Amino acid sequence: MKKPNRLINEKSPYLMQHAYNPVDWYPWSEEAFLKAQELDKPVFLSIGYSTCHWCHVMEKESFEDEEVAELMNDIFISIKVDREERPDIDNVYMSVCQMLTGGGGWPMTIFMTPDKKPFFAGTYFPKENRFGKPGLKIILPQIKELWNNKRDELLNVSERISSALASHFEKSFPLTQDIFKIAFKEFEERFDNEYGGFGTAPKFPSPHNLMFLLRYYKTEKKALEMVEKTLSGMRAGGIYDHIGFGFCRYSTDKEWLIPHFEKMLYDQALISIAYIEAYQVTQKEIYKNTAEEILNYVLRDMRHPDGAFYSAEDADSEGIEGKFYLWTAEEIREILGEDAELIIKYFNVKDDGNFYEADSLMPGANILHLKMNIKDFALEMGVPEEQLKVRIETARKKLFEVREKRIHPFKDDKVLTDWNALMISSLAKASQVFDNDEYLYSAFKAADFILSKMINKDGKLLHLYKDNEASVFGFADDYAFTIQALLDLYEASFKIKYLKEAIKLNEDFIKHFRDDENGGFFFTPDYGEKLLVRQKEIYDGAVPSANSVAMLNLLRIGRITSESRYEDLAESINRIFSSQVSRYPAGYTQFLNALHFASGSKEIIISGEDDGFTKYIFKKFLPAKIILKVSSPDDEILSIAPYLRNYLPSVKKTKVYVCENYSCQLPAESIETLEQILL
Repeated sequence: MKKPNRLINEKSPYLMQHAYNPVDWYPWSEEAFLKAQELDKPVFLSIGYSTCHWCHVMEKESFEDEEVAELMNDIFISIKVDREERPDIDNVYMSVCQMLTGGGGWPMTIFMTPDKKPFFAGTYFPKENRFGKPGLKIILPQIKELWNNKRDELLNVSERISSALASHFEKSFPLTQDIFKIAFKEFEERFDNEYGGFGTAPKFPSPHNLMFLLRYYKTEKKALEMVEKTLSGMRAGGIYDHIGFGFCRYSTDKEWLIPHFEKMLYDQALISIAYIEAYQVTQKEIYKNTAEEILNYVLRDMRHPDGAFYSAEDADSEGIEGKFYLWTAEEIREILGEDAELIIKYFNVKDDGNFYEADSLMPGANILHLKMNIKDFALEMGVPEEQLKVRIETARKKLFEVREKRIHPFKDDKVLTDWNALMISSLAKASQVFDNDEYLYSAFKAADFILSKMINKDGKLLHLYKDNEASVFGFADDYAFTIQALLDLYEASFKIKYLKEAIKLNEDFIKHFRDDENGGFFFTPDYGEKLLVRQKEIYDGAVPSANSVAMLNLLRIGRITSESRYEDLAESINRIFSSQVSRYPAGYTQFLNALHFASGSKEIIISGEDDGFTKYIFKKFLPAKIILKVSSPDDEILSIAPYLRNYLPSVKKTKVYVCENYSCQLPAESIETLEQILL
């Protein structure tokens, strides 16, 4: 019987997956580093997450292997970290990995001194040497030799790496909207005209890039064409789950066909927002339907009983990546009978399979995907479009029912504040644009979960909730994304409590995260654990950076409250990161979205009870706006925005005031007049 290691007492699903490894794992702790000092051993740091396919591979191949474990236990103090639980640790050592190797990813492997200074890094290492990639059985003894006989060299390397990690930002002139054209040109150069998306394989959705292009399309029409081509390609491809909905993390090919099958909560949140905004711009039902399907997947499969949302679903089931999602033609014929051939043709299923990577494990496996839209397919098949839609949906439901009986991929059921906040923003926006109360109530419930369970007695936001316990001090992402979500929720509902909580959290964020000397926000608070460096993030990667989101939050709160200090803080973010952003603006699209807001936002004030104005405003694509509502002299909004007393209704008729560039239009008293003002 296998004996557990120290990870058996942890709550992280990822750490628990390694609790019975023969490796003598420690969680990240002072105990581990003190033991390394006491035994004079280097540290082997392994960082990953529970739904990471290659993390599973490395575990089965090496960490479950007695020979490798014996080497690790002899040479190192070995530490396991869940990157989703401790993104602060992950950020620091990912910077190291990228610096030393030119790339990064998970699993991440760091070799370092007992005082946390790295001297060697990589990602996945096989057990044995393979195709030019060194194996752990070779690397580990080499590290031992260097540690024992050439330690000075390793220590010199670790000092140089640690020094290079310190963030250096050159204050410069703040950027203006002139940078948008440069960013667009960078996207245009990388755009895949055949399949959509940017660059070649692998392709990531990167929805904040699409959101930037949607903000730019009135200047350059091709920007909208690029967005539509990308969203259509993603929706048709295998990266989309056509049976149960939701998007996989990325496509391993340029055609969006072959996914890396894991599903992340943050992807569902951000991608759904991109589709919601595309619907606002184009009014095309396919974008609305896709956004609704994503949200329905999340509400069906990823919801905690108390209203928050789980983190992710694994790529693997029964030890095979994608097995849960794959189909053979024979299966489909057995399930669907007379409609089978129609569905086989529609989803491009082949008798010998189209997912050749699975051939050895699942012969004849197919990834469902589309090559033509429903209208063209109906014409080709000679079937009325509406009738065809009904037949396809009936077949989808049958396949879904069968698939539900399969062994499901592992679900990471921890609740992360930052990712939940992104989901709340998506639901709030969907409730506005689609006039859907279910989405709004779901957003309320998730927001109330954070406000009631994820804030400690000292008022500090926490990052992680698992097994009825919240833990880990919140990071910049937690604060910035939650503030954004609460602002979005206020605009969707006009419930003042969410606006108050947003402003309150924002003050705490400023107090404990801001770099008062240079501007911008650190990733960790001043009361957090002291790591090798205290980083500031601005690059908008898989999720937008906290500084980019914070810049927009500050601008929104500044316009809501009419307090200029918030705009000054936003300007300081612009100034400190301007030099870095200007080198490659396409890498900082959420920052550019904040700059777009700063360059010309609309302040919309509804004076009175409403009379349908909000529904009209919600339908329009107005990303650079705030919307406030005041209805009476005792309205709570007046405690936050006292200037709204000037807009109190004097008669029963509702009026809408629109201000832009520090000047206001005459009030609109009808939808028709408001439409002319908002053109």
